[in-house]
Amino acid sequence: MKQSLFVTFDLPTEVRRILEASFNVSYAPSGFRLQPGVAFDLVQGHLLLLVSATQDRLDAALIAGLPDTIRAIATYSVGHDHIDLQSARARGIAVFSTPDVLSTACAEVGMLLLLGAARRVTESVDLLRSGNWNGWTPTQLNGTSLSGKVLGIFGMGRIGREIAKRARGFDMNIHYTNRLRLPPDQEQGATYHGSPESLLAVSQFLILACPATPETTGFLNARTIGMLPKGAIVANIGRGAVVVDEDLVSALASGRIAAAGLDVFNNEPNIFPGYSTLPNVFMLPHIGSSTLEARQAMGAIVVHGLTAFGMGQPTPNRIA
Repeated sequence: MKQSLFVTFDLPTEVRRILEASFNVSYAPSGFRLQPGVAFDLVQGHLLLLVSATQDRLDAALIAGLPDTIRAIATYSVGHDHIDLQSARARGIAVFSTPDVLSTACAEVGMLLLLGAARRVTESVDLLRSGNWNGWTPTQLNGTSLSGKVLGIFGMGRIGREIAKRARGFDMNIHYTNRLRLPPDQEQGATYHGSPESLLAVSQFLILACPATPETTGFLNARTIGMLPKGAIVANIGRGAVVVDEDLVSALASGRIAAAGLDVFNNEPNIFPGYSTLPNVFMLPHIGSSTLEARQAMGAIVVHGLTAFGMGQPTPNRIA
């Protein structure tokens, strides 16, 4: 018999088909939020739970109240800071994520953020849509070239390495810092910095490609911004919590930071209001993984992990 799976959020039709081929799937109604009470009544009787990184917050209290039938939780994301893993372990609930399959899509958007910020895309689009464009001039919206510049990558995991691969095609010089130095075959000639401070000092472009952890939360703040070259361009494809919004907005308004490209934010979807008033901010609504190919691959890895779990087999995407 197929195992029963409850999905807390909406999914593309193609992904639903992938899940339904392996599980008896129930979908949450529109407006559903995973919380004690009525929501738990809907989950009751299911063995497996598929949750969203942006919609669902599985803290200790929520996990403690989950129905006893739940044996495993899968998050439809690489990041898992929205799940209290320790509490899940304490209840004997396995937790799975979707690593690897998002790296290409997120790296593409990482490059889009760098280009959008450097080439003043927000101002360009606004000029066209307003009907105020009067034609080309030599002084019109001159931006900054990526070619020959130092790109500092804060977090050289799978996504960071994919960004580096693409940035080399733009003739950028790759520098990075990471919890651990990469082996030469993964480093691919990139310059390693043993401290974030050292990386910041040379980063004409800086991209944040790290998860939100106690060590990285609030990393980009007034102090660290002050370590960047004046007029640096920053992008965030990692997590909103890595940035102190007030400090970045202040630096953008003063010109200390020339421009920013942002795909992730604190308190999504309630974006810090200061960003919306600045023409030198290029923003996207958390679309890093938003390709149909990535969505289908995420569904496939969820199926693989949960199926292997049900058969008592090991699986590499289990995180708790």
